[in-house]
This record gives sequence, C-alpha cells and structure tokens, in this order.
Amino acid sequence: MPAVLVHGVPDTAQLWERVRLHLARTDVITPALPGFGAPVPAGFDATKDAYVAWLVGEIERVGEPVDLVGHDWGSLLVQRVVSTRPDLIRTWTAGAGTVDATYVWHELAQLWQTPGVGEEIMDTLQGDALVDGLADQLGREQAVEVASHVDATMKDCILRLYRSAAGGFAEWHDAVDAIDRPGLVLWGADDPYVTPEFGERLAQRTRARLVMFADSGHWWPVTKAAQVADALQDRWHDA
Repeated sequence: MPAVLVHGVPDTAQLWERVRLHLARTDVITPALPGFGAPVPAGFDATKDAYVAWLVGEIERVGEPVDLVGHDWGSLLVQRVVSTRPDLIRTWTAGAGTVDATYVWHELAQLWQTPGVGEEIMDTLQGDALVDGLADQLGREQAVEVASHVDATMKDCILRLYRSAAGGFAEWHDAVDAIDRPGLVLWGADDPYVTPEFGERLAQRTRARLVMFADSGHWWPVTKAAQVADALQDRWHDA
C-alpha cells in the first residue's frame, strides 16, 4: 500500500527529498507532474482536469489503495481525487492549497491568469530574480534548486493550469465536503498565498486532523520536513 507524494508549482518531485529522508517506509512514490521536470504527453492540455486525470492514472497503475499526499497544486489534485475516486485512497494528506469556493487567488496567480500579462511575468522569472522571489519562503539554497528546474515548458504548463482554474473551485467544493477517507491537513501559519484559516476550514469540512506549523510559510515539506514525516507516519499508523 504505497504512499504517493504529489508536488505543486513551481516544484518538481525533488520537493519531497527532505521528507523522504525522515520516513521509515520505503514504498514511497513521488511522481513528477507533466511539464514539471517530466515530459508533456502528446495531446496533454495542462488544465486542472487533465492533471486530475493524470494523477488518477498514476494511482490506478499502483494497483491498490494508496496513502495520497499533496502540496500546493498537488494538494488541490489530492482533494479532487479523493473526493471523486475514494476507491483509490486509503488515507489522504493535503496542504498549502484548498478546494474552497470562497478562496480568491493570490496576486501572482491572478497575473498569470491574465493573457499577455502572464507571459510577461514569466519572462522575468529567471536567474537571480527567480531565486530572490523564492528565497524568503524556501531559503536560498533550496530556492536555487527549485529555480534550476523552471524552464519554458514548466512556465507554459503553469500558465495553462492557472488559467483553467481562473474561475475558482466552486464546482469541486461540495464533493470535498463529502470526503469520508481518513485525512490530514498540513499548513504553514505564515503562508502568504493560502492563509491559515483556509487550512483550518479544510480540516473542519473534511473532519481531518490539522497540523499547523507555527513558524513556517508555504513550503512546509522543505522547512518542516521532520515534523511533516512524523505527522504523516502518525496518520498512516492510525488509519
């Protein structure tokens, strides 16, 4: 019964390396989203629904229910998959992204969602400017690592993904409220993109455990790797 850890934007599967070092289990799969350090399949349109279908396919290939974990956009995909395909899931964990009809996208996301403006912003996200933009949340060493994987393919997929969700997640919201699999919500109290009340609300809506990291921002898999591993192992043990 493997664990499947799903990264978000603008990350790659490398996001989970620190967490994996602290996990006792070895049956851990960290798939790379198409376009994020991985090839984009022919005909893949990089919309939110395309990534959900891709993740369902990845889990179906495992052949048994999994412990599904997601961060950022990975969190959004996890919530959608567990709410529509609970047969594939033993436990789920999500954080730093919420399927919530009341959520309003942060400023950078809204810029990405604006045709023309998004492309101009992406042109500036390179070199030291990109590293500097990530360093506050990730630390400089990890920001350099993340920035090294951001290429033209990833930027194109990010724009298409965010634009597919420009209207929000109202159509996914009610199904998330009906989730009945054992869940865990992980959140950074200093997350500037999805503020902590959304983590609290997600846990309440889904009757999931909540772990709020008091001194972490958006990237808790990096800043709180040992504590994340502990929380995951407790959830998996008790399921």
